[in-house]
Amino acid sequence: MKEYKMPHPNHENHLCYLENIGYIQEFPEAYKDLVKRGKFFCKVCGRVAKSEENLCVPDKL
Repeated sequence: MKEYKMPHPNHENHLCYLENIGYIQEFPEAYKDLVKRGKFFCKVCGRVAKSEENLCVPDKL
């Protein structure tokens, strides 16, 4: 099996990665907790999260 390198540290916790691996479909309630009362948005993909730790290039809303 091929090993994939993450584009930057902690990418495995970012919403874009979680969406790509099917996290939203498998754990919808956990995903909702990550985005509920969002305070940050990603300058790359536009996703919103309550913690900047869940975005690649976060900025305050």
